[in-house]
Amino acid sequence: MDLQTLIALGAGIAVVAALGAGIGIGIATSGAAQAISRQPEAAGKITPLFFLGVALAESTAIYGLVIAILLFTKLP
Repeated sequence: MDLQTLIALGAGIAVVAALGAGIGIGIATSGAAQAISRQPEAAGKITPLFFLGVALAESTAIYGLVIAILLFTKLP
């Protein structure tokens, strides 16, 4: 395999991080919705934790995108 192929393959793998982030955000949303539906009075405590988890999951997708962009700039 030549270097161009390996760089493109690495960029593609880096973008797969978005798949994991999407799954994580979906699971977090499901858990938050179930928790609020079971105890509506705890919504004020659940919501900030939910947004913190979503922000952390989304940051992994952004890191993957940045890595992919950096790798694509190395292509001749």
